[in-house]
Amino acid sequence: MSNLYDSGRLNLPFVGICSFGKYPICLDWDAIDADVAVLGAPFDLGTQWRSGARSGPRAIREASTLFAFGHGGAYDHEDDVTYLEADKVRIVDIGDADMIHTDTDRSHANIELGVRKILAAGAIPVVLGGDHSINIPCIEAFSEQEPIHIVQIDAHLDFVDERHGVRRGHGSPLRRAAEKPYVTGLSQFGIRNVSSTAREGYEAARAMGSDILSVRQIRALGTAAVLERVPAGKRYYLTIDIDGFDPSIAPGTGTPSHGGFQYYEVLELLDGLTKRGTVVGVDLVEVAREYDPAGTTSILAAQVLLNLIGRILHNRT
Repeated sequence: MSNLYDSGRLNLPFVGICSFGKYPICLDWDAIDADVAVLGAPFDLGTQWRSGARSGPRAIREASTLFAFGHGGAYDHEDDVTYLEADKVRIVDIGDADMIHTDTDRSHANIELGVRKILAAGAIPVVLGGDHSINIPCIEAFSEQEPIHIVQIDAHLDFVDERHGVRRGHGSPLRRAAEKPYVTGLSQFGIRNVSSTAREGYEAARAMGSDILSVRQIRALGTAAVLERVPAGKRYYLTIDIDGFDPSIAPGTGTPSHGGFQYYEVLELLDGLTKRGTVVGVDLVEVAREYDPAGTTSILAAQVLLNLIGRILHNRT
């Protein structure tokens, strides 16, 4: 491959329009032609404490430009693989779903529509949250697809059934997912400490097919043993809450929880999943710029997603 740095614009991170990874923008949702389509879901009406996750998609997009130098792809010397080679992968940013202030149902419906358009185009949806309630419409968009197994990286179980009539807040997405007939099971990783879900929620989760592991349990088992617990050869939907990481590296979130994952622990799990089955959808949620003064959380989110997308596309069969 010729040196694209010498044949085109240098295109530094602070230059140009801020799309995810500086990939092409496609705002016509009926004309998506890509392997992966990135959708923003800047919704945080589902939060129970600190709002701010509506800033997540813009913050992640801005941070992702840091990793847009590689015109010829991103070479990983440990794997001896060049990921995200421009002539081998097609990634587009389709902008944001429209948000209707104070209206959860209509905002969620707009997110669901965006994901359905991506699936109809044969692309993999990668959704930037937003609070974790945006996972609910993302999973609902898979209703006409083949069954999926959900893998969650999170500090919290998010299995609340209902509180004061609220069933679509950011404490309930995995409960709503488990109720779907096309969701065959859940692997919930990183769950720890004082949780937003009561004991009854944990019992319900296990009864509905969930495998729950804390960070300490995962470290004791090791990555290979944890991956063996995930059903092999299935279609995986990955939902990544940034508070699954330790707040020492991910402070910019509404509900930080100490004792979380470090970067490589999660990357190795995600890499293993892309080899164990087929990743058909991803969301990354709960990044809040307001609590992230140095931008480290947004950079972490962008780095995780770009590494994950690269591995999904490289390891697909």
